[in-house]
Formats: sequence, structure tokens, C-alpha cells
Amino acid sequence: MMDRRIELVGRAAQAREELARAARRAGREPGDVTLVAVSKFHPAGDVRVLAEAGQVDFGENYVQEALAKREALTDLPLRWHFIGGLQSNKARFVAGNFALVHSVDSRKLAQALHRKASELGVVQDILLQVNIAGEEQKSGVDEAGLPELAEAVEAMPGLRLKGLMTMPPFFDDPERARPVFARLRHLRGRLEGRLGRSLPHLSMGMTGDFVAAVEEGATMVRIGTRIFGAREPRQ
Repeated sequence: MMDRRIELVGRAAQAREELARAARRAGREPGDVTLVAVSKFHPAGDVRVLAEAGQVDFGENYVQEALAKREALTDLPLRWHFIGGLQSNKARFVAGNFALVHSVDSRKLAQALHRKASELGVVQDILLQVNIAGEEQKSGVDEAGLPELAEAVEAMPGLRLKGLMTMPPFFDDPERARPVFARLRHLRGRLEGRLGRSLPHLSMGMTGDFVAAVEEGATMVRIGTRIFGAREPRQ
């Protein structure tokens, strides 16, 4: 366990250092970027180790796994992020249980989250996932549908729109993802003008490309393998 603790804490520290350097190169403060440690397929014990070393934000992709870890770690002051694809019939398990839902990509899903949040008497913070590259295998609203979806969410008092999220195609060279990140930043600016208010968050960048994402304006990066190592495949 001690070796694993040293490994996890060291990897997280290195990732934070890379993040800080990227932020400073872009003329930004490192504290303006939140590192979300993606703990899917890794045990609650790993999360506890990192939490005890100061990591607060953790991201999960699967509802059942996420809720089990959340329940096992209720003694820790953590912020849980739901970052995976979400079916509307599972929205009732997510609303009110996560600080931020990154992956809202349809009116149907937004309505399901809104209904459950309203039932609970809470306001659920969300991001809209945008499929900028138009990849069929990835979730996300397309650019043309983004304004309409955002305006629909604005009319749902159970939800609070905080910004946008994207997942670029996988590239061997992370620099090739940079235009996708720049495009998301541009779309946020246009949407802020349309809605007449600030949208503070851009969730973009993962293990392979988070440096470019920070340099292009990410306020949240989702880093898993870089911190936790290779994941065990889901059974």
C-alpha cells in the first residue's frame, strides 16, 4: 500500500506541476484550472489516498460505480464530477449527487435532470457537451444545436448552466487537438453573448492533451491514466 500511495501522490503532483507550467505560459494563474482526477475503474482506496494528499475533485463515468465510491467516502470533503455519457433514465441517480455534470447533450437528458433536481429542491450545475469534430461514436450536441439546447436549459430552474465540455478525437500528437479546444472557447464566447451572461467553465483536456487544453483556456482538465496508471478493464 505504501508503494501505491507514493506512486499516486507523486503522479498527481507531477500532473499539477505540468498544469501550472501550462497555465503560466498562457498568462493564467494555475489556480484558475481545476484538476479533476478521473477515478473510474480504480478503487475508493486510491481516491482516499489522493484526497488525504489534498486532491478534492474526482470524476466518474458510470453511475453505479460512482455512487458506490461516493457512499464509501462520505467522510471526505470531495467534489464529485459526473463526466461520462448519461442516459436520461439514469438521470434520477445523478441529480443532486454530483457537484457538476459535464456531459449533458440533449434536451431529453436536461429535462430528466431538471425534474429530479426540482423534486429534490436543489439546483444541479451542468455543462453542455459539444461534439465539435462530429464523431459519430461520441456523444455531444453539434455546434448548430448548441444555442437551442442552451436556451432550453436556461428555462429549467432545476439546472444551472456553467459552461461547455468537449472530447476531441484521439491524436498521437496533442497539438492536433488544439484547434478543437480553441473552437470550444470560441463557442462559449458566442453563447455568452447570446445568453447575456458569463459561462465560467470549459472542461477540456485529458491525460494526453491537457497541456494544450490549458493553454487554450480550459478551466477544468480530466486526468485519469496520468495519475492512476492503466485501468483494469470493466467486467
